[in-house]
Amino acid sequence: MIGVKAESSTTIALNSKPAKSKRKQKQKGATNLAGYIFISPWLIGFLLLTLWPIAQSFYLSFTDYSLLEDPVWTGTDNYAKIFTSDATFTKSLSVTFMFVLFSVPLKLFFSLMVALALSKNIRGMNIYRTAIYFPSLIGGSIAVAALWRNMFGIDGYINQVLAWFGVEGVGWISNPDTSLGTLILLNTWQFGSTMVIFLAGLKQVPQELYESASVDGAGKVRKFISITLPMLSPVMFFNLVLGIIGSFQTFTSAFIITKGGPINSTYMYAMFLYEKAFKHYQMGYASALAWILLTIVALLTIINFAASKYWVFYESDGGKTK
Repeated sequence: MIGVKAESSTTIALNSKPAKSKRKQKQKGATNLAGYIFISPWLIGFLLLTLWPIAQSFYLSFTDYSLLEDPVWTGTDNYAKIFTSDATFTKSLSVTFMFVLFSVPLKLFFSLMVALALSKNIRGMNIYRTAIYFPSLIGGSIAVAALWRNMFGIDGYINQVLAWFGVEGVGWISNPDTSLGTLILLNTWQFGSTMVIFLAGLKQVPQELYESASVDGAGKVRKFISITLPMLSPVMFFNLVLGIIGSFQTFTSAFIITKGGPINSTYMYAMFLYEKAFKHYQMGYASALAWILLTIVALLTIINFAASKYWVFYESDGGKTK
């Protein structure tokens, strides 16, 4: 009898294991379903408003499409025309590269200097931080671009200030030699978000490192070079990648302030793409331009990641990148 009871209890235990397993699977399935329901608004938006337009754009880049007629498949004709016979493409790309080459380093440098100044523990520093960051909240707006145009116009505020010192101003916007510089200055002035990220990175640098360096007799410059810059290198790398991506997409300032002039000296790539799409209604051609821009930005990002192992240092990895 004891053997029978033991056998029956073992049988019941074995039979109960699949039941528990099924119950756990049902609970896990219900949990997953609830998770999918909660993320469904974002998922639907991503599929319909992001992924599907990207796929459509890729298809249209191989077609002749004017919005008024059905797209006609032309293969690689758009890309061939862009690279072989479109001088405006070359001009806009060179202007954009020049803009990125100067604006990104200047913005990083200025943001870092301001962040260093705002990282000091002095009375009322929170007020100073808010006051300095506040203009960046509207830094990329059309209103600021219009204000910048008035400031650097022939009768603008900059020339009025220069006149107080007996200096004759120039048409900063209407002069091909200085027009791009005004846009670079505007992009540099929009340093708020980059500065905040640098400021957060500075707060994460261990103070013990500075104290040890002081004991060894290191000065401020030596501390900055040997401690601050290496510890900030991941933050700097992050800001660099975002800065390059954002600068390649610059449109509002060029469109509002200079309209691409004079003599196409500020004719940005994004402005060229916009005019092809919404002024000349060459949607297929504009889609090809968009994918070329995506490829350029992706290649530069890959190069930055590949080069980062030589100058980006992570504390968790013993001061070396993987």
